[in-house]
Amino acid sequence: MADVFGKERSALHRLAAQSTSRPYYRPLSSRGAEVGIDGRTVVMAGCNDYLGLSADPRVTEAAARALRRYGVSCSGSRVLNGTLALHEELEGRLAAFVGGEAALVTTTGFQANLALAALLDERDAVFADMSNHASLVDAVRLGGAAHHRYRHRDLAHLGRLLAASESASDPGRGRGRLIVTDGMFSMEGDLCPLPGLVELARRHGARLVVDGAHDIGLLGAGGRGVTEHFGLTGEVDLVTGTLSKCFGSVGGMLIGPASVVEHLRHSARSVLFSAAMPPPSAAAALASLDIIESEPERRQRVFGHARRLLAGLRSLGWDTGDSTTPVVPVYVGDSRLCLRVWQELLDAGVFTNAVVAPAVARNRALIRVTPQAIHTDDHITRVLDAFARVRRGLGRILPAPGGPGRTEAVVA
Repeated sequence: MADVFGKERSALHRLAAQSTSRPYYRPLSSRGAEVGIDGRTVVMAGCNDYLGLSADPRVTEAAARALRRYGVSCSGSRVLNGTLALHEELEGRLAAFVGGEAALVTTTGFQANLALAALLDERDAVFADMSNHASLVDAVRLGGAAHHRYRHRDLAHLGRLLAASESASDPGRGRGRLIVTDGMFSMEGDLCPLPGLVELARRHGARLVVDGAHDIGLLGAGGRGVTEHFGLTGEVDLVTGTLSKCFGSVGGMLIGPASVVEHLRHSARSVLFSAAMPPPSAAAALASLDIIESEPERRQRVFGHARRLLAGLRSLGWDTGDSTTPVVPVYVGDSRLCLRVWQELLDAGVFTNAVVAPAVARNRALIRVTPQAIHTDDHITRVLDAFARVRRGLGRILPAPGGPGRTEAVVA
């Protein structure tokens, strides 16, 4: 008889088990621009806290006040006993900030994207960028819609898929079409081609959802995300996101038409059947939003660090792909070699992220580097020095240099 506990381990599990490195689930003894690990202090260059707000005294104090007033947890879902004035205040602030009629906050960003399943059924078709976050992939699966994946940022391929779907569908069935994309891609560091996506959505009568997990708080003149960056605020049907990156907290958000948000509030299983966002997290996100709105210099500093990292890494011969943002991928290719590079960087005093399949395509393993506003110029120097050291030591087995000739401008 088959045993559900006896299935073969995942490729990631096997890779981690076979490696002498331990790049995953490594406990840290402190957090910040520098972190403690194995009794050492190293530069943290693998954290999504882009603006450095998770330990900002104003943010932690707001969380502490909410903790003293409301406790640790709401101990129930939003629909029953878990809604606080804090949640409603945060929803109103986020809707106004991003530019939508209404907002819904969830316990995690993953759950915010899973809520999209409540908009779908088997009659619908979803057209998704192949590099979308796993939560968007799972939302389509949960919703039961047909899943059409277009090549990364390839508008021509998307257009052909949309046209083919129109010719193959029966208008009498009421087939709905939804285009779904990350705004700023969390591994590649590039941006979705939003102007072209908006145009295709209009031409083919499709709705457009953009996941702003990594760009809300970071991109655009006011930090409102990829829609503001492209001058298309209000042109996207629904925006999702997380509060665990630029907001230094934890939680998710959906922002769009009030009627759609209300439908999700009462229909999305990830909302109805999950405990509410903890009070300290909601208060922390509100405090972070105040800082995001009042301190644009934080974003400017992060982009300054990103420009220096991209230029420096490319000059050393590392391939950083098409990144134009503070997500800096360093492509290694082979998964085992990627883990070795990760360990060498840690030995040199820098903590990064080793990213392998299924998070990226096979043979596209990469080291992910992310600067923070709280990094100093010296921290960035130490990161570049570590990569230079690894390049010297492993140069004969690393991919051929692929970076120096790139000329992409870093967005700001």
